[in-house]
Amino acid sequence: MPVDLNNVFIASEDPLQLVRRAEHDGYPRNVCGWIKGIYATALDRGIRTVIAAVEGDCSQTQAMMETLEMQGVETIPFAFPYGRDRDLLSMQLHKLAERLGADWKAVQEWKVRLDAIRRKIHRIDELTWRDGKVTGAENHLWQISASDFWGDPERFEHEIDRFLAEVAAREPEPGGIRIGYVGIPPIFTDFYQFLEQKGAHVVYNEVQRQFAMPFETQDIVEQYARYTYPYDIFGRIEDIQREIERRDIRGLIHYVQSFCFRQIQDLILRKHISIPILTLEGESPAPLDPRTSVRIEGFVEMLAG
Repeated sequence: MPVDLNNVFIASEDPLQLVRRAEHDGYPRNVCGWIKGIYATALDRGIRTVIAAVEGDCSQTQAMMETLEMQGVETIPFAFPYGRDRDLLSMQLHKLAERLGADWKAVQEWKVRLDAIRRKIHRIDELTWRDGKVTGAENHLWQISASDFWGDPERFEHEIDRFLAEVAAREPEPGGIRIGYVGIPPIFTDFYQFLEQKGAHVVYNEVQRQFAMPFETQDIVEQYARYTYPYDIFGRIEDIQREIERRDIRGLIHYVQSFCFRQIQDLILRKHISIPILTLEGESPAPLDPRTSVRIEGFVEMLAG
């Protein structure tokens, strides 16, 4: 039963306590809050095996793997090759399938099955930015859940169908300030609710949308090659620019995690994106602090003006 430990961590009853457990076990304070949360969640939930992206994601993942191995957890490395090299990516996918005892023909069949569910998530995204019937928070939750389908694709699809039926009866919401969200999902626990209270409508969740694999492909290697998140910032910028125009986005919020190498990419993003950008930094799971709240409010007011 595969689960995304990021999702399990942030949706837990007390995610901050999980971060503190990692620090109690010896994790330094200046380590990414997500890494600490994933480590503690794996131990707290009795996870036996962890697949870890050792290339293309967090630079701290390898050390986290080693601390989990020390605790008796089996770890399986997976590398997204820099430059989207299809041959290397194919090798990684085949090695993972072999390690898990999966037949390659069955892998392709499951791609087709899961793509059918992903298309329904793409419909939720359209209902967000085109029809105004889905909130930015709902958009975030459904798309981010595409990383693991709750560990149960059948139940997940059933709930999507129920949600789409509910949305069909909704009236479109009055148009707010159209905001795009870029960067990893926020660690703030009330981010989307606060934005909506201030009259902003998040019509684009960049990385969450990538978790739902928005590009139609026939081959799983090509699907993971077009998935923008694990590769260079320039491929992400192309996707962001395209969606800014398509969704009529007025401003971007760029979220960066404390102690993460992706903070450096903010200067590249600002060089290539012409609309206003507000950069926010978060460290541990908690509600928005007063200073960040004031900055968001000022940003929305500026865009409205």
